[in-house]
Amino acid sequence: MIPGIDIKQMQRLMNQMGIKQEEVNAIKVIIEKDDGNRIIIEDPSVQRIVMQGQESWQITGKVREEQITKEGINEEDISIIMEKTGRSREDAKKALEETQGDIAEAIINLSNNENP
Repeated sequence: MIPGIDIKQMQRLMNQMGIKQEEVNAIKVIIEKDDGNRIIIEDPSVQRIVMQGQESWQITGKVREEQITKEGINEEDISIIMEKTGRSREDAKKALEETQGDIAEAIINLSNNENP
C-alpha cells in the first residue's frame, strides 16, 4: 500500500489507469508442474487483475508441494495407506487406483481384506 492513500483512493487510481481487480473466492489452488509435481495452496487469497487487456493472478496462502506418480497418484497418499494398513507399496497403489484416489476408502478396503 502507498502511505497516505486510503483504499477508495487507490481503487479510483487503479480504475483511472484501466486496472481492474477482483477477489476470487477459492478454497484451494493447485498448480501442476511439468515435472509431475503439484504445488498446493491451501486457504488462498486470490486476486484477478486485468490491466491493459492482460489478465494476471495474485495468490497467497499456505503452500506445500506434492510428488505425483506417472499414474497420477500422490506418493504421500501411498505412504499414508501403507502406514495405516501395514501393506506393501504395490497394494496401497492398487487400492488407490481402484478407489480413484479416495484414501479413506482405500484404507478401509485394504483393512477389510487382510490377505496381502
